[in-house]
Amino acid sequence: MPNMQPYQNPTYFLILGVALLPIIIGMMFGKKLHWYQTLISFAFLLLTFGGPKWEQGLALIGYIIFEVILIGCYYFYRQKKNATWIFYLAVFLAIIPLIIVKVTPALEGGQLSIIGFLGISYLTFKVVQMIMEIRDGIIKEFKPWLVLQFLLFFPTISSGPIDRYRRFIKDYKTPMARDKYLDLLDKGVWYIFLGFLYKFILAYFFGSRLQPVVMQLAISHGGMSWWVVAFTYVYSMHLFFDFAGYSLFAVGISYIMGIETPMNFNRPFKAHNIKDFWNRWHMTLSFWFRDYIYMRLVFFIMKNKLIKSRITIANLGYLTLFLIMGFWHGLTWYYIVYGLFHACAIILCDAWLRFKKKHQAHIPSNKFTEWFAIFITFNTVCFSFLIFSGFLNVLFFHGTLN
Repeated sequence: MPNMQPYQNPTYFLILGVALLPIIIGMMFGKKLHWYQTLISFAFLLLTFGGPKWEQGLALIGYIIFEVILIGCYYFYRQKKNATWIFYLAVFLAIIPLIIVKVTPALEGGQLSIIGFLGISYLTFKVVQMIMEIRDGIIKEFKPWLVLQFLLFFPTISSGPIDRYRRFIKDYKTPMARDKYLDLLDKGVWYIFLGFLYKFILAYFFGSRLQPVVMQLAISHGGMSWWVVAFTYVYSMHLFFDFAGYSLFAVGISYIMGIETPMNFNRPFKAHNIKDFWNRWHMTLSFWFRDYIYMRLVFFIMKNKLIKSRITIANLGYLTLFLIMGFWHGLTWYYIVYGLFHACAIILCDAWLRFKKKHQAHIPSNKFTEWFAIFITFNTVCFSFLIFSGFLNVLFFHGTLN
């Protein structure tokens, strides 16, 4: 059986369009065809992980069995006791497969782990989220079938967006009025067409046509030439349109299936500062890190009175948060530096916002300062993407940076 990467070629969309027709007809009449949704989820997972990727398919099956059992065991334990160390153990066990997958290439000379598969990071985020919300008493029931529907929802399985369990299940179980569904269908189709513009036209232009040319010119000219600056902006545009296009496909397909998967991007290059940027860029990931790492770390420090200064606590939270995000992308220096860069940028942003609030009467606020803030933020972000790209590593390797 051939395998297909999600949202990468016309054949995938043609098969997807035909497969979605019964769901559209059913939703028009207020029927959620859960059995059929399960069937096409299985079919598209088979398309993604079948054929040459059968090893990834086996890894996915093993991973899902392990994680669902772990969630169930922790849920039933939590109904009787609430030992903190059991909670930490459950979280640790949930992320162990991801840690192995991320660490293996660094230890094995670039060789990928046999337990890795497309989308393991995003599934792990969902699992950890569920364990934490079970501990908080927010998730009040454990139904393996619904957990499987949530984890294996095929439009978002490989690269998100990262949904929340309670929100997803509410959409999955609740019948939808015809008028609301028609509105959702209209938005879903629009997002898919916008995704085509982003991914297959703009991302293709910046990534496949422009980026190799600019990259070669930057290498041949050597040093920090203007071609490196050009690469910075070309790569940033390619990164945005490629990922935003994919996310639009995932959201659009979800909408057609009656699931209001949250958006991932909201005009991030119009952000007024770096904190505003992270409220607009890969939003489901940044909100996940905020809610399940940053806020919990800050609460833990304040509850145990480890540090008195709220500013120091916040800054420590930012450093921890973005270091973890850097390591999550990969165990290479440029991902880690990328994380540290954004942590420092947010710490400086916070300091500026405190200063601005204190001296508000003496700091002008008009259209010029607004656009200047957007300009500074945009260029700061693009420079961080240059670090993230690993291209500086390429320049060092070719001896063009010294």
